[in-house]
Amino acid sequence: MSKSILTIASANGFLAVGLGAFSAHGLDTLVSADLLETFQTGVEYHMYHALALFGTALLALHFPDEKLLRVSTFLFLLGILFFSGSLYVLSLSGMTWLRAIAPIGGSLLLAAWATLFWFGISSRDRH
Repeated sequence: MSKSILTIASANGFLAVGLGAFSAHGLDTLVSADLLETFQTGVEYHMYHALALFGTALLALHFPDEKLLRVSTFLFLLGILFFSGSLYVLSLSGMTWLRAIAPIGGSLLLAAWATLFWFGISSRDRH
């Protein structure tokens, strides 16, 4: 499981850096300043949560059969897709209705963090 999560984390880190470079070196000529800021917010949260996925991969090395880590990984991935993905598409397309999707992604990211919290305080002996 940890190798799969590491693969997901590194792919998301790669995408966040690539999209960040795109926004810094070319997007400013294509979109307005407020849409560029929206895109960069997506990149910022994408990278934060790529790093969170990396953390879950490290935890999975020590707790390979832990279901809560798999759930958290899935929620982080969906959260990135809905939150950052909607901000990327909104910035590039101007479709303002996509602003309604970002809070769903934010809720999924909160759920991922809550799942990690639950993992951390769980009373089960993991040693």
